[in-house]
Amino acid sequence: MLIFLLIYASTGLFTDKIDNMPLLVAFTITVAIALCFNNPNKEKISFEQKVEIFCKGASDSTLMLLVIIFLLAGAFYSVADAMGAVKSMVNLGLTLLPLKMLLPGLFIIGCILSFAMGTSMGTVSALTPIAVGIANETGISLPLVCGVVVGGAMFGDNLSFISDTTIAATRTQEVEMKDKFRVNFLIVLPAVILNIVVLSFIGGEGVEGAVYEYNLLNLVPYVSIIVLALIGINVMIVLTIGVVLGLIIGLFNNSFTFVEIFSVVQRGMGWMENMAIIALVVGGVVAIMEYLGGIDYLLENLTEKIKSKKGAEFGISILVSLLCLATTNNTVSIITAGPLAKDIADKFSVDRRRVAGLLDIFSSGFQGLMPYAGQILVAAAMAQISPVSIVPYSWYSMFMIIMGTLAIIIGIPKFKEKKLNV
Repeated sequence: MLIFLLIYASTGLFTDKIDNMPLLVAFTITVAIALCFNNPNKEKISFEQKVEIFCKGASDSTLMLLVIIFLLAGAFYSVADAMGAVKSMVNLGLTLLPLKMLLPGLFIIGCILSFAMGTSMGTVSALTPIAVGIANETGISLPLVCGVVVGGAMFGDNLSFISDTTIAATRTQEVEMKDKFRVNFLIVLPAVILNIVVLSFIGGEGVEGAVYEYNLLNLVPYVSIIVLALIGINVMIVLTIGVVLGLIIGLFNNSFTFVEIFSVVQRGMGWMENMAIIALVVGGVVAIMEYLGGIDYLLENLTEKIKSKKGAEFGISILVSLLCLATTNNTVSIITAGPLAKDIADKFSVDRRRVAGLLDIFSSGFQGLMPYAGQILVAAAMAQISPVSIVPYSWYSMFMIIMGTLAIIIGIPKFKEKKLNV
């Protein structure tokens, strides 16, 4: 893992561009190096045996389920985009936007859109052009409106039932989505309220006479996803129903033909292929680490000074935060930290539902504060400003981290004991 972080971070440092080293390539190099090592405390095994260990780790049932869910989530977003659901969601929000509270309204639209779409990148791409237009018409600072958009995007990235971070956090901890949602919502609600209050004191007179068209029928797939997930239906069934409803409505709207639906679904799955492969490779790397004694070493050293549940929760939060800062990807950081976090949680009797929530809160919080992260880079490129200038205005991400820290200190929310699958 240290080799991976060195390869990935040093490339970005020396080339001034973090994505010059693709994550999958960095992990592939890491695998090649890891296969050259042997555990000095165990009998030496052949190269073929180490490859077998890697393959078993990559084919873990939790990871395979994660891959399937990633592909379904990608298909859903692609269908929703093609049938006009994304546009309708944005325009509905703009129609309801309070004229005297532009920035709070923009933030709320971002929250609703990202929660429905399950993607922060998609939210930033959809809302930033609108935010730039608002800034140009009202004189509000461009970095400020971009920071508001990024904050709204990270809300859904953290809470949405179809967000890849939610999927990764719940699957690695083997908990229900509705339980993880409850943890996250109770922790970040004060952050949402605080952000809205702060933004409401900043000027903005509204854009008079703007008319935005939307179709309520196009919102049905989003509504179905939210309702079914809250009920507690299996996430694969939820996503499948969302995809089918989107395809039916899209055909009814003439958004695409029957033949085109296959390419629309494939497009979305293609968007998630890289993340799916990375998840499998990370699983293999973790298995090799376990064989080499790395997992035990990390557990011993990470838990050496941990004496309580709070200490364990802080350790898990710091681990996923550092991984996020190094990889610039909150989903990858959760996938990587997840197995170790589960072991720490079990050792110190920390409820895994809390662990899933903390993994997502801290990784998403730091994701929204890194000037080299995709969300801020996209917003900066669209607004033609420096990514660094946006960071001081990404207030919601800051509030998330603060509230997450307070939640650990205070010990909220509290759950009744519940037997979890191990």
